[in-house]
Amino acid sequence: MTLPPPRETPPSWVDSMVTTASGAVGGPWGKRAVRPLQSFWTPVRVLLALATLTLLLGFGEKYPCSDGQWSGHKQYTHACYSDVVPLWGVERLSDGAVPYRDHAVEYPVLTGGFMWASAELTRGWQSMAESGWLPVASDLSIFSLITCIGLAIFGLLTVRAIAGAAGHRPYDAAIVALSPLLVFHAFSNWDLIAMAMSACGLWAWARNRPMLAGVLIGLGAAAKLYPSILLLALMILAVRTAIVRPAVLAIVGAAASWLLVNLPIALTWTEGWKEFYTFSQERSAEASTVWYIGNYLESFGLGSGVPEAVYPNTEVAVAVAAAMGAVVVLGLKAPTKPRLAQLVFLCAFAFLITTKVWSPQFSLWLVPLLALARPRWRGALLWQASEIAVWILTLLWLIGYDDPNRAITYPWLMGALILRDAILFVLAGLIVREMWRPELDVVRIGGVDDPGGGPFDGAPDRWRLGGRRDADADDVIDGNGPRLESAAFEGATSGGAGSGGPGLEAGTETIAGRPA
Repeated sequence: MTLPPPRETPPSWVDSMVTTASGAVGGPWGKRAVRPLQSFWTPVRVLLALATLTLLLGFGEKYPCSDGQWSGHKQYTHACYSDVVPLWGVERLSDGAVPYRDHAVEYPVLTGGFMWASAELTRGWQSMAESGWLPVASDLSIFSLITCIGLAIFGLLTVRAIAGAAGHRPYDAAIVALSPLLVFHAFSNWDLIAMAMSACGLWAWARNRPMLAGVLIGLGAAAKLYPSILLLALMILAVRTAIVRPAVLAIVGAAASWLLVNLPIALTWTEGWKEFYTFSQERSAEASTVWYIGNYLESFGLGSGVPEAVYPNTEVAVAVAAAMGAVVVLGLKAPTKPRLAQLVFLCAFAFLITTKVWSPQFSLWLVPLLALARPRWRGALLWQASEIAVWILTLLWLIGYDDPNRAITYPWLMGALILRDAILFVLAGLIVREMWRPELDVVRIGGVDDPGGGPFDGAPDRWRLGGRRDADADDVIDGNGPRLESAAFEGATSGGAGSGGPGLEAGTETIAGRPA
């Protein structure tokens, strides 16, 4: 038995890179193709299998550095650096210290708890190894392994959640499952914890579970603060649709879960708990930020040197607020109600481009958000290639602190950073364009409104900045999403005249009709 063809437009019809890649398995989805009724390899299982392979590659990429034997700058020359290795000792996990009680940890509580649990499991492993039940290895190697296993679980959860949040387009999560950036940064730090919580929050919201979504967002903020920006996107759409109660429930749930995790530690070990916030305030601008770039250019131009550290706390606060305000204006002024994922991506990008700390692995945050906001492979891969270049050049630049003769100078890294930022600005601009012209948004093909919008999906657009909605918006929007009435979209949804593929032009990627 078979199921009917999918009601959504297959990605091999609307994404030129997917169309080309599909040639390895017989070509694009045909006009009369059908799905088997029963198959073990469901889309989600395929995605999880692909993500497992990617995470295994990521583990292999970090493995040469996992024992901490970093002679000859191996952590830089092999590009296998991970914060997990040095922080085993720096955070006194190797001594059995309890985070926040015995040592002030520079991470939020949920991340600190994960680090402590991994350290305790390491000691349990070693006890069993002494009895011959498990292989013998150094404490650091075991700690690295256990940390990677735990983070890999969060990575798989992220992929599963993004597939769920994508609704009728679960295969968009392949952008996460096959992410090259995941290979390099899945195990660079503990960011996958917050990523999984925020992705699950988006999934819960898409399933109309606002309180659960808020709880998960709050847990994410207890691991890294950035998931809290999801709440801003919810508030923007709550204003546009006049559907306020779910957003309020999410905010209450987020506050409750964050307090539930943080209050016991804050009240019991106040000084240790405060370390993350104190450390964040006292940090100077990192080399990957616009603040450092501006300071360097002012000090040396394109020459070589080490500029004085800058601490632009007030300027950063103003810039972050202004950037978030710009997203609010865009979200409220767009002629068509934006999709939730579009606003979330813009909020995350606005934060990263204006903050004073942009560690290389922070860019991972954007991968699942881009998969939902603009699921187009070409742009996603081009941006991630620039991120990998930034990572490699950062490591080659860091060698200079010990061996300047083997290192590159900062202007080389600065060039890669400016290119990376420019690509992200282009991606953000394309997302804004699709907010203004929803017929270019591949997610909305076929009359879909917002598969991840939850309570906002299909809701009427009640209010728009400026006091009214544009007449053009009335022409393309009804209660169920955009009416894709152009000849191009008719070709996409019908398979094109005399072809098994589309005659679709969406955005900047055009695909001619193809035989079935």
